[in-house]
Amino acid sequence: MQQGSIHVQTENIFPIIKKFLYSDQDIFLRELVSNAVDATQKLVLLSKKGDIKGDLGSTQIEVKLDSKAKTLTISDKGIGMTQEEIDKYINQIAFSSAEEFIEKFKGIDDKAQIIGHFGLGFYSAFMVADHVEILTKSYKDAPASKWSCDGSPNYTIEAAEKTERGTDIVLHINEESEEFLEEAKIKSLLNKYCKFLPIEIKFGEETYEVASGKKDDDGKDVMETKTKDHIINNTAPAWVKAPSDLNDEDYLNFYRELYPMSEDPMFWIHLNVDFPFKLTGILYFPKLKKTYEVQKNKIGLYSNQVFVTDNVENIVPEFLTMLHGVIDSPDIPLNVSRSYLQSDSNVKKITGHISKKVSDKLVELFKKDRESYEQKWESLGVFVKYGMLSDEKFFDRTKDACLLENIEGQFKTITEYAEQIKPLQTDKNDKIVHLYSNDVEGQDAYIQGAVAKSYDVLKMDALIDNHFMQQLEMKNSDSVFKRVDADTLDKLIEKEDSMESVLSEKEQEKLKKAFEEAIEDNKVTVELKALSPEDMPVMITQSEWLRRMKEMQQLGGGMPFMGDMPGGLNLVVNTNHPVAGKLLKAKKNQGEYIAQLYDLALLGQGMLKGKKLTNFIQRSVKDLAE
Repeated sequence: MQQGSIHVQTENIFPIIKKFLYSDQDIFLRELVSNAVDATQKLVLLSKKGDIKGDLGSTQIEVKLDSKAKTLTISDKGIGMTQEEIDKYINQIAFSSAEEFIEKFKGIDDKAQIIGHFGLGFYSAFMVADHVEILTKSYKDAPASKWSCDGSPNYTIEAAEKTERGTDIVLHINEESEEFLEEAKIKSLLNKYCKFLPIEIKFGEETYEVASGKKDDDGKDVMETKTKDHIINNTAPAWVKAPSDLNDEDYLNFYRELYPMSEDPMFWIHLNVDFPFKLTGILYFPKLKKTYEVQKNKIGLYSNQVFVTDNVENIVPEFLTMLHGVIDSPDIPLNVSRSYLQSDSNVKKITGHISKKVSDKLVELFKKDRESYEQKWESLGVFVKYGMLSDEKFFDRTKDACLLENIEGQFKTITEYAEQIKPLQTDKNDKIVHLYSNDVEGQDAYIQGAVAKSYDVLKMDALIDNHFMQQLEMKNSDSVFKRVDADTLDKLIEKEDSMESVLSEKEQEKLKKAFEEAIEDNKVTVELKALSPEDMPVMITQSEWLRRMKEMQQLGGGMPFMGDMPGGLNLVVNTNHPVAGKLLKAKKNQGEYIAQLYDLALLGQGMLKGKKLTNFIQRSVKDLAE
């Protein structure tokens, strides 16, 4: 028997491994299974090279749980180790056999499939075990060996009776980690980290029923129960295959495998890059809602089919985290625990490439089938606008595939729409005025007034639209967006001259004073306007700039130094409406009539609530009864 001390290159390596090296205790299983896959793939490569003759037999990896013995075992039929190799690769921490193997066989194309690069993965076992054993037999003609360590720097190596090629890692789970003796816990971890590893992994058995060939008294088939290996992984997921080998149903089936309870996606992008970095994957466009109810962390980052993380904000721009799917790249630099991304030029290149592929796909879909693209715009619009706000290059590449929708459900690109409304909706400063509504039903009276004047009104009712309109104004200095109820139409367009009022100046002064006294609210400015008799008698309006800034602040996008934005309103009284003349002639209840008109204006803006709404209803019922 050999005895010795593990040669470490850092003092007190075990406490570091247990507490600091790995961010998540669960990771130990990923590391050990990855090592088993690594050893198996080395064997396959050697066989391809001709260094191993004959049939390799089964290469299945098995994870075995023994709750009574309090052990968890990971067994492979891979390359195995000699006693000398144990001493070299296990007893000398931070010396990676994978790195040496890749260097030795660097001419083999499949070298990227070797997972291990750090030489520390095995020692993650001591995060959950107070005693670890290795039983291993090399593919070479060498005796089997057993390595044992109790979590201190001391170990033993002795001869073993193992007859089959490969390695068994036996973890004696410590008291603090007994949750890893539960079958459901191990199954969950294997499903999370190992679901798409390239070597078949067995964990337990599953039962199924088949016809026995016999019939019961009623003539029905008698079923018998059988068992088979429970394989937890799909060794050939869609993203590792060539796009030419997949059809639409293959992509949809893979999406359903990733997200079993989700609605099918709209479309997808298959990433397949070999140079200047290696990148594969499939990104799906889910159906989004205007309310921006987006589930992020739906993109899984893999390294050679090993799950790393679903937090990919350092790999893809934030707006792309709304997508679902898989990204796999061995060129993404990870720290030793594979849990955090390290700063590297490759990350920026990969990020830029993914963003470009997405914008190219959107433009392609728009040009190829505009009708279908328009039908998907309710979901696509949130994503495209968010991307254009977040990424300057994405804005430039995608702007011609960004659509504006009017209240009639008609779609135009930004350029097309500006050309359409330019002849009529241009103000005295030659700015193109984009009228819009963020509440088509609530602002119907204002919309109808605009339509009566042959104006076009956009539907901009997504949460992100406020910021998006501001960006378009910055990008196109000759355009301005104004909400259809922000001011009276003649003021919004600032082109038409007001009509002449039917009231004298004295009558107008009297009418204004009556409204101010009846309302008694210093936040409300009464403004008389000579409009068409067909327009509303009174309207609530608000400065477009002030209203928009206030809404942006409520959404978290306002400027912090503004503090609480003022909530001033304009009450526009139409002096040419017949009601204005009747109010002047009213000898009693004039204040009640004005209050009723004011409440009607508030009601039209959805601002009448609580006690004021109750009072309005009571006055209305009283008027009907008289």
